Amino acid sequence: MRGVYNSVTDTRRKVFAAIAEMAYNDDEDYAKQMEQIPYDILPGNQENVFLERAIIGERLRLGMGLNLRDVSEAGVVSDGVKEGIQPEKYYEPPLVNIIKFACNACPEKKVIVTDMCQGCFSHQCTEVCPKKVVSIVNGRSHIDQSGCIKCGRCAEACPYHAIIKMERPCASSCGMNAISSDENGKATINYDKCVSCGQCLVNCPFGAIVDKGQIFQTIYAMKQGYEVVAAIAPAFVGQFGPKVTPDKVKTALKDLGFADVVEVAIGADLCTIDEAEDFMKNVPENLDFMATSCCPAWSVMAKKEFPQFAKNISMALTPMVLTGRWIKKRKPNAKVVFIGPCAAKKLEASRRSVRSDIDFVLTFEEVMGMFQAKGINLDQITVDDPFTDGTKAGRQFAVTGGVAASVKELIEKEHPDVKVKVQAAEGLKNCKTMLMMAKAGRLNGYLLEGMGCPGGCVGGAGTLQAIPRSSALVKKYANEDEMKTADLSKYGYEVEELVNN
Repeated sequence: MRGVYNSVTDTRRKVFAAIAEMAYNDDEDYAKQMEQIPYDILPGNQENVFLERAIIGERLRLGMGLNLRDVSEAGVVSDGVKEGIQPEKYYEPPLVNIIKFACNACPEKKVIVTDMCQGCFSHQCTEVCPKKVVSIVNGRSHIDQSGCIKCGRCAEACPYHAIIKMERPCASSCGMNAISSDENGKATINYDKCVSCGQCLVNCPFGAIVDKGQIFQTIYAMKQGYEVVAAIAPAFVGQFGPKVTPDKVKTALKDLGFADVVEVAIGADLCTIDEAEDFMKNVPENLDFMATSCCPAWSVMAKKEFPQFAKNISMALTPMVLTGRWIKKRKPNAKVVFIGPCAAKKLEASRRSVRSDIDFVLTFEEVMGMFQAKGINLDQITVDDPFTDGTKAGRQFAVTGGVAASVKELIEKEHPDVKVKVQAAEGLKNCKTMLMMAKAGRLNGYLLEGMGCPGGCVGGAGTLQAIPRSSALVKKYANEDEMKTADLSKYGYEVEELVNN
């Protein structure tokens, strides 16, 4: 659960901090350091220490952008480390990986009767079962598993909540139904379905699912003398502590070695303008409806599951890409690091069409590891270095409904006679339902906003705090007084120039 610091969170954070510390120090014997790190993170001789160190070793490799090892062959944690020691390294698929020996082989799905069954007289569980496989045996409810279809209606009907529907957490969180079991009962990912939303990463209680990272490459680029600019997503507000203001985050990022820090709200503003123009140009003349494009997990899902609607996804570039282009227009030799909540952005940045705009992608959690490695306490920062660009329109992109609201507000401001109907969905399962409604013709004329994660970007796999709290803080930040009347016209000709770059 996001916002709860647990042992899996602690291990992830320690691995990220260890990678950052290794990159920052002057000892270039990286192979030796990598072999030592699992012992530094997990000293002593407690039970399962060898297994836990092996898991840390694989997490370390993936955090360095390396591939999982083949455990059937002899090898060491640092195998192939030289491949990762460079200021440019794109992800080799797959991005999201399962460490098989860390997986608990959880049951895929099962409805069971617990000891809390009271053998009540109404026995509603037996009445609602569509397959009639629930019966009363020795005064208690009993489910014939051979005929159960796992619909869960008996669990919903039980007044004591004595019947539960168990499901593998990673599979339950996957809106693409991409996770199943291999021949050993371990989780496996169907990469033809996977859109790298990352929800499985944060829902596996065993820490067995891990995505690749670029912490080392980012810091290495700084040490090689490159001008490295951070582009931070609007969801960052409150992610690094309840008392850590946006200007403290900006100062702290510069202390990490970033030459400058830019809000991705700038790119979101530009995206608002572009999508507003797309909508006015195409709906309803050319398209029955238009869908937003800023969430890569949502747009890839839509194109995979509903290929007939591929043309309905806005052609507007995402805020990340637009911000990268905006930065490189001003600093052509800079390397741009997108810092955000999203695992899918890592996959987006690896596309050949995007590589020239975004060099690295880090999550908020990975950056927190960097702060720990450098010993930076954000609460103690006193330098006032506020963000001056970006408007409410761009900042509210981070929460569900924010993208559609920004586009709607701009269209209705510039075209007072037009009223835009919007529909928003969060989580890929709900996004699929929304597209089914569109397929049925119930959303003609609408602007559809899809967000792959619960709550929107604030619920991404790389976030650090509870989703409701994050949503509230982002909305408050977006609605600060000086932003309420912000005018997107300040960007002038730049949208067309950046889009056609």
